[in-house]
Amino acid sequence: MVGFENEKSTLDAEGIKVIAASIDTGDEAKMVADEVSFPVGQGVTHEQAMLLDAWWEDRRGIIQPSEFLLGEDGKVVSSSYSAGPLARMDAADVIKLVQLFERRKAEAAQK
Repeated sequence: MVGFENEKSTLDAEGIKVIAASIDTGDEAKMVADEVSFPVGQGVTHEQAMLLDAWWEDRRGIIQPSEFLLGEDGKVVSSSYSAGPLARMDAADVIKLVQLFERRKAEAAQK
């Protein structure tokens, strides 16, 4: 999540809002939230994870990284699920993808 904080100025300029959620509570959640300026929900339950369509790991009772990029209409335009440190969304890649969508929208409007 710190990678998204490092790109905050570009994310803001592109109108991209970041929101995170975690099963952590108390001091653990505070440690994560203190590293970033965007909202970090805490204490996410299994039921809430299912509503988010997140990947819940029953064995450890945790949410595996489940990342969603929503369009202006609130629909998922890209998602990523990961069981480890690989294949997670990178802030710079999210910015590039949003810029691509915006270019396509502008091109379509010109036609």
